[in-house]
Amino acid sequence: MSEFTRDEIDEFWQSWLEVNREAERLGDWKIMADHYAEDATYGWMYTPDEHFMAIGREEIRELAIGQEMEGLDGWHYDYQATVVDERTGMIVGFWKQKSGITNDETGEEYEILGIGGSWFGVGRNAEGKLEFAWQRDWFDLGSTAHTFLAIAGSGKAPQGLLDRMGVHGPSQPGHYQLKDIPSPVWPPPVERGAYVTQDAPQDASQDESK
Repeated sequence: MSEFTRDEIDEFWQSWLEVNREAERLGDWKIMADHYAEDATYGWMYTPDEHFMAIGREEIRELAIGQEMEGLDGWHYDYQATVVDERTGMIVGFWKQKSGITNDETGEEYEILGIGGSWFGVGRNAEGKLEFAWQRDWFDLGSTAHTFLAIAGSGKAPQGLLDRMGVHGPSQPGHYQLKDIPSPVWPPPVERGAYVTQDAPQDASQDESK
């Protein structure tokens, strides 16, 4: 039997959407950190050998939704669809990244194309309250770079975004080469095989040796 009910996950998710909107309104993403477990992990991939990973609630507060969101004032991340599995305690949210900056040629906001999203694992703390045990994001890095450059070329980029574009990412706290990453790219319970739904094909060479 599942540790979670659909109703309590839905209620927790609704509180997450609400704090997202409040963070956007205030321009302070750090208020979202209280939704994470004290030992939660949160990461994503920039390139095959450059990864970001925050370990624990305070690194998530200061790095994942602090340092990594600098220069993105006015951006909003609108969830387009959500998939909830109360059996595993997982949520997948698919979002669009929009800049809040209007393209004068189209009259529409500059937007990062491609499908972006967040994959969450829900846990329960000692008081019985739900919280995120882990989160992994994905997005289209090539499209991100294209949109940033388009905004810069329009002359409408705020200084914060221009400063962000000038930062050397690999030297920033929380950025790791794959061999040094402190939590696996796949979330820990998934990496250890807790939710395998399809086994890898048997090695043909082993089969032939029988």
